[in-house]
Amino acid sequence: MKLSKFIFIILVLLSSFGCKKKEVSESDFEKNVMNTVFVEIVDSIYMDRRTILPPPMPRRDFKTNKEDTIGYHDRLKRYKIEQDSIKNDKNRILIGVYDFVVNNKIRNEKFDLTPFKNNKKFDFQYVSKFPEERYWDIEDKKSEMPVGTIEISNIIFNKDKTSGIIEATASCGGGKCGQGFEITIENKSGEWHIAKIVQTWIS
Repeated sequence: MKLSKFIFIILVLLSSFGCKKKEVSESDFEKNVMNTVFVEIVDSIYMDRRTILPPPMPRRDFKTNKEDTIGYHDRLKRYKIEQDSIKNDKNRILIGVYDFVVNNKIRNEKFDLTPFKNNKKFDFQYVSKFPEERYWDIEDKKSEMPVGTIEISNIIFNKDKTSGIIEATASCGGGKCGQGFEITIENKSGEWHIAKIVQTWIS
């Protein structure tokens, strides 16, 4: 009798621990998934205004309709040196992240950058720390301003929470260039990753 009571108590305790382990709020689940895929998303869509401008083209003399190549090769050489310098720069890339998640729900939640503060490639800072984005100089390559911005939505999961959709925008600042994306994420073998990125608009 005592043994059966002991087994019963053990079973109750194990079941209660199991229930507690499963109790993860929907909000916390979404945050955990977002924290898993956020850097991968940024790395896939971010815009860097230092590299956005195309190489210089030869000037054209409209009177003769011929290309004026005087000084062109020197300008092209300087452009290539500058681009190589940016690509080989080991400093973290400063990205401005919009403070709040674009949410289809009623809640208006601030996006927590704390989990990414030690990221080796990106230095994420809230856009609110800087002047309004529309005043950013797209040709500014040397100041301590972000090279671009990211804005991200909440995740719309499927019924089984094995995949989800995120809306995101990337901009190079100054209101002169931006792109929108619909990003599908999937949980495969217990890990969340991007499955598909569809560009929805460009400006």
